[in-house]
Amino acid sequence: MRPAQLLRVLDREFLSTAEGHHTPVMLWGPPGVGKSQIVARIAERHHAPVIDIRLSQMEPSDLRGIPFRDGERVEWAIPAMLPDTQRHGPAGILFLDEITSAPPSVSAAAYQLILDRRLGEYRVPQHWAIFAAGNRQGDRGVTYSMPAPLANRFSHFELDVNLDDWVAWAYANAIDERVIAFLRFRPELLFDFDPAHNPVAFPSPRSWEFAHRGLRKFEDQPDLLQGALQACVGPAAGIELTAFVNSLEQMPDLDAIVRGETVSVPREIDLQYAVAAALVGRAIRAQSDANGPETISHILRYAGRFPQREMGVMLVSDLQRAVGNRLFEVPAFAEWAQIVSDVMLYE
Repeated sequence: MRPAQLLRVLDREFLSTAEGHHTPVMLWGPPGVGKSQIVARIAERHHAPVIDIRLSQMEPSDLRGIPFRDGERVEWAIPAMLPDTQRHGPAGILFLDEITSAPPSVSAAAYQLILDRRLGEYRVPQHWAIFAAGNRQGDRGVTYSMPAPLANRFSHFELDVNLDDWVAWAYANAIDERVIAFLRFRPELLFDFDPAHNPVAFPSPRSWEFAHRGLRKFEDQPDLLQGALQACVGPAAGIELTAFVNSLEQMPDLDAIVRGETVSVPREIDLQYAVAAALVGRAIRAQSDANGPETISHILRYAGRFPQREMGVMLVSDLQRAVGNRLFEVPAFAEWAQIVSDVMLYE
């Protein structure tokens, strides 16, 4: 399931705790695809706390608690990390990360917590959702086969990587537009993980965020830039990204484009991707300006001039995902749509 769809699923599951319909959710996927980040986004959307428990680092007693004598009886001390209404709030997310890396003795201790929402005398507060995540067997991680009794306590979703969803996230989080443009140019490198080769650094949605940071830190030090990018996304992808960034010296004048001046579209495909990504970034930053609609109008007119119409469609699609339906209110959008319609009908 693509990330945008899974966000909707987890959002509904979080809200369903109030109605008593919540089912614990298990997220499957290879390393670096953003499983933990999706859970964090749900919590941020609802201003709810997340209690992140890494089961791979636990002993069974860490969940069940430690026994102590109370008169003639033995009681269990409830672990402070478990959700508590007074300490943590009335609603939130209990996130059991790395659950497939937990030894069987630990996962067995979690059975009652996941299905019955209790451990002994402890009960998970009603408005707390339970989500879990783990890598699949064969992903070169430390994983155990999930026991059938534990698996049967979850609804299961496998997270797929999706470039459009990642690009929308990247614009929303101010990821360097050169990285976005490069992945539009080389979409197969968004996630390129071959467990048979046991790579240390490899392209993934997580590591491209690292590449963004590396680019910002080392772009003024050419002798270090390529090595820094390779350290994030692997040798081959790091070389390609460095070459792509260096080629952008031939970029057209973006300021002139957003001012509405006539600027030619570059012939090179990689530069066209770079221009498209950069213009979407300009439009996002112009939203709060008084001349924002005018800037977007100029960008839309430029999008209609790409010799390959698909490039303009990609630009406008990314722009709509970034700024929303207000794009349709700009008069130039109708002009651009007419251009695309003519091409689709007659070419």
